[in-house]
Amino acid sequence: MSWPFLAVFFSGWLFVDASYRGPRWQRWVFKPVTLLLLLLLAWQAPTLNVYSYLILLGLAATLVADGLLLLPEERFMYAIGAFFLSHLLYTLSFASQMTITFFWPLPLALLIIGAILLAVIWTRLAELCWAVTTYIAMTLLMVWLAGEQYFARSTDMAFSLFCGAALLLLGNIFWLTSRYRFTFRASDALVAACYFGGHFLIVRSLYL
Repeated sequence: MSWPFLAVFFSGWLFVDASYRGPRWQRWVFKPVTLLLLLLLAWQAPTLNVYSYLILLGLAATLVADGLLLLPEERFMYAIGAFFLSHLLYTLSFASQMTITFFWPLPLALLIIGAILLAVIWTRLAELCWAVTTYIAMTLLMVWLAGEQYFARSTDMAFSLFCGAALLLLGNIFWLTSRYRFTFRASDALVAACYFGGHFLIVRSLYL
């Protein structure tokens, strides 16, 4: 494994560890540092094309969203918008590599997952209900396109994309459920692990 990958992995591990038991400042430091290292890693990919640039822009939008989450609560809507943009850019990057297929069990499963998640948190969303719903829908679309690409090609690159997108969806399930319904001690660590792992696997696809 190369030094850039090791640097990203070590920074990500410190971020996940801080989310579980470390001081708050450690999480605030290593979350943006990990994303910046991922941006650098993506920029150093062997081939830079439309697909690569969309992933770079998606990471940049995620970095902006994380910054907005540190601001007062009234900025949360803007953070959701930035996360939506990030997943939209990822979705466009997946679509640019996609072979047209339709594996119907995948969208069916994703619709069920989305419906259950919304049923769990809907009454707590208040004025954010439609913003969060739109964000969840975009995340599900992202996972669907990544999954369709994997089932069509079954390559290492497609598998990395699918796993990365699925981890981002899982992280959002933990995040939204913990924020709006059930709070548990390990939630921050689970969200951090899925968040870092998802973005890392998507960037890793650029090297496959």
